[in-house]
Amino acid sequence: MLTDRQLLILQVLIDEFIDSAKPVGSRSIAKHESVPFSAATIRNDMADLEDFGLIEKTHTSSGRVPSELGYRYYVDHVIAPSITKSDIHLTEDFMNGDFFEFEEIVQKSAELLSELTSYTSIILGPEVFQAKLQQLQFVKLSSITAVAILITNTGHVEHRSFVIPEEVDPADLEKMVNILNERLHGVSIFKLPELLQTEVYSMMQQYLDEAEKSYQYLKAAFLNEQPVKLYFGGKSNMLLQPEFNDVEKLRSFYQMMDNTGDLANLLMNSKNGLKVRIGHENELDAIKDFSMITTTYHLGNEQMGTIALFGPTRMEYRKVLSLLNTVSYEMTDALYLWYKNNG
Repeated sequence: MLTDRQLLILQVLIDEFIDSAKPVGSRSIAKHESVPFSAATIRNDMADLEDFGLIEKTHTSSGRVPSELGYRYYVDHVIAPSITKSDIHLTEDFMNGDFFEFEEIVQKSAELLSELTSYTSIILGPEVFQAKLQQLQFVKLSSITAVAILITNTGHVEHRSFVIPEEVDPADLEKMVNILNERLHGVSIFKLPELLQTEVYSMMQQYLDEAEKSYQYLKAAFLNEQPVKLYFGGKSNMLLQPEFNDVEKLRSFYQMMDNTGDLANLLMNSKNGLKVRIGHENELDAIKDFSMITTTYHLGNEQMGTIALFGPTRMEYRKVLSLLNTVSYEMTDALYLWYKNNG
């Protein structure tokens, strides 16, 4: 347990390091109006904080910098989330705008977060099992080619080009679309394979001449693995952080962002609510030098996806925690209004 004086010194040291990205010495801390202690007293307490593992020396300066453990203590015990009125107004004004598609809300939210923080934001769109089928369409491009269009209640649209099998009568295609739209409207995408194999397949056998071939073609057109949608904001912002002047330190981070499968799995595992992972608390090696803060957004009682913000461990936690809470709330509200008007 830290004394009140040690707690104040730790807070001032971390606040100053977050602001300057330079090691902090006792004299610098003593200049703060909130610190009524001598430099010698501060040095003694800094030595204790170093023994506790909360701050550490650097090789290039006599000052100290926060350790990952120090940041964790700072987040858990020292700060209270705080956001400026101007940032609140920006998020409110943005979310009160007119949106025509679900995806537009999510993408603009990612961009807003990156602009307000100068970090990299990534938002995971609704997981497949949370989206429901709204409509299926087939559009013929020629006598042998067509496009299959899948539309969900979240506004997501999938286009898949395919070759029409010679054995399949175009009239059967139309019948099949009618059957699917009648039986599968409002069904979770996650449940489509099960219903297609049972109830829908049974109906196809009753009404289609080439039911088996049509069914196999249907699976190929619609039941391949659904891509997970990720929305990015400020991809290049990490280049602005002094910790990453060495581009090699960022190579694995950008490689991770290109690997949407691993990134989606990382965000899918984020539980409901606001979570902070600092440095080596992160599972992936690519972000061991980063802090990742996640929260979730909702539609009604259902969790829709994850909002993530990536930055250096020297992150403005006080601002970011409050901002993520605000954006999550505003996104949830905007999505509810969108769904009410379009769902």
